[in-house]
Amino acid sequence: MFLSRRDDYPLDQMIDVASGRTYADLVLKNANVVNVFTGEVTPGDIAIHGPFIAGIGEYFGNEVIDLKGRYVAPSFIDGHVHVESSMVMPIQYARAVVPHGTGAVIADPHEIANVLGMEGIMYMSKSMRGGPLEFYMMLPSCVPSTDLETNGVSLDFLDIKPLMTEHYVLGLAEAMNYPGVIYRDPSILEKIRVAIGMGKRVDGHAPGLKGLDLNAYVAARITSEHECVDIEEARSKLARGMHIHIREGSTAKNLKALAHLIEPHTAEFCSFVTDDRNTLDIMTKGHIDSMIREAIEYGIDPILAIKVATLSTARHYGLQYTGAVAPGYHADIVVLDSLEKINVEMVYKQGVLVAKDGKMVEEFGVEQQPRLRRSVNIHYLEPEDFQVKVRGELMNVIGMIPDQIITERLIEEPKVEDGLVVPDIDRDIAKVAIIERHNASEPRSVGFVKGMGIKEGAMVSSIAHDSHNIVAVATNDKDLIHAAVQIVRMQGGIALAKDEKVIESLPLPIAGLMSDQSIEHVSEKLKDLKTAAHKLGTPLQEPFMAMAFLSLPVIPKLKITDLGLVDVDRFRLIDLFDVPT
Repeated sequence: MFLSRRDDYPLDQMIDVASGRTYADLVLKNANVVNVFTGEVTPGDIAIHGPFIAGIGEYFGNEVIDLKGRYVAPSFIDGHVHVESSMVMPIQYARAVVPHGTGAVIADPHEIANVLGMEGIMYMSKSMRGGPLEFYMMLPSCVPSTDLETNGVSLDFLDIKPLMTEHYVLGLAEAMNYPGVIYRDPSILEKIRVAIGMGKRVDGHAPGLKGLDLNAYVAARITSEHECVDIEEARSKLARGMHIHIREGSTAKNLKALAHLIEPHTAEFCSFVTDDRNTLDIMTKGHIDSMIREAIEYGIDPILAIKVATLSTARHYGLQYTGAVAPGYHADIVVLDSLEKINVEMVYKQGVLVAKDGKMVEEFGVEQQPRLRRSVNIHYLEPEDFQVKVRGELMNVIGMIPDQIITERLIEEPKVEDGLVVPDIDRDIAKVAIIERHNASEPRSVGFVKGMGIKEGAMVSSIAHDSHNIVAVATNDKDLIHAAVQIVRMQGGIALAKDEKVIESLPLPIAGLMSDQSIEHVSEKLKDLKTAAHKLGTPLQEPFMAMAFLSLPVIPKLKITDLGLVDVDRFRLIDLFDVPT
């Protein structure tokens, strides 16, 4: 168990150790210290006393480790993440990211909140405390994200206000209902007032917003943005005073486009975030360390990239004495083999070695599954539920964009058989369906999507941002129903069906979002699922993440919820055959 960040600082002892009058508990000798304040590398010893850094220079300690010129940097911080998107419980998530040098994350439990409300938030809060990873929380601002879908629960400012007083709660999470902010929706403005009144941050989420509307959004004291997809948008929002979260998730990959936003005069206003990255990606590609490496490959100075991943994020969120290797700071540090490869050899939390050579020093067991209420409740499914009668010569189709969660609004001719619109495999047009799963009510909708690449069978999941109803992409209705029924049996998860048989599945019984198994088990199952999905024809590297964002009605341009197709630009539901003339 690690100390709370609010524990008293041993002032007298720290002064004695820092001045060299008293031995340090631990000395890391012969280090090359990455100074994120000056952009320099300084040789010296690092004196650690208890959970804090006492000084850098020449020191003696009760324990001495010779680093032989290795580089020491602050441990990394993920500035915006939904832990639920890893598909594992928080302690298993920590086991995945800590060996990669991540010491802290700013977590938004928005996904589980949309399913279970405060019950879900309190579960995440309890599970995040006291482990090898420092969890901070931003409280969800939009539950539900819009009124264009059915979710599990609604939260208002009275629900979240008591938690705002907690020291680990840093503010209000992404205000994704940006039209609600601009047009003064009382429900979202009241939450913003609560956060601001308590001296907390408000995170943003406003893809494509510009001009006077952007001014209005920022005037509400919304201070960050993680939805920029090109550098012009990022620079525009940076110029309005927004802190730019550069994102590289499993599906939304923006680092390449935004890397050169990082310059000496802008680095302090940028952070690295993963937002939504599954466990398989973390285990195989890395976490924030992978973003630093990639930024360096794009020509960014290594120390600037490390500053973005550490001090810049800490300063933005008001995390005092975090994000640097300096006297008085928390001894949350990483030992690197070089500044080019960013290979993390050792990770210290509060002066304790917690990971070495890519593995945890002390292993953590699998958490017991929490006692949360049943979250997958589906009304009886009939094949007729998913039939679409032709009502026009043209229809709206969701167009996928590679490596992005934004979509296009395409106008296509429907393929018709016996008066019904059916998937057109030759044109890569599959059926997409959303099934309400919270209340066993009947809302469900059917549309079509182009770009998933599926040629047979069906893929179904209970991960569907943000309300997490059941999402299905299918070439036929029978396989769709078989996979959907498997989701109910598992009480959440991912299922693939072909020839009216379930061919692969992953149970996610915790709110239909997370497994109760280990990171290793979930990673292997994700590999099996991706292999099976590719056999169904999809070429996408992250087909399940891509599928999950088809239902997110706050990301342009065309999405689908259980209530129907959503024209995000106009923020309203439209008919499948309601095409522009």
